[in-house]
Amino acid sequence: MHRLAASLIARLTARLRDDRGDVPGWVLITLMTAGLVIIIWALAGPALSSVFQQAIERVTGF
Repeated sequence: MHRLAASLIARLTARLRDDRGDVPGWVLITLMTAGLVIIIWALAGPALSSVFQQAIERVTGF
């Protein structure tokens, strides 16, 4: 039983060391996500702004 537990612990710690992540991959994912947000914001920003303005005008009654 002790060997089994030691084997499981060894496997888990080895896996944790291996799963640190691919830093360049995460940087690429982060940059691509930021790029998509900027593109979507540029395309939808004016429409969302006008919807917000219309909603505020309806609420305030101006």
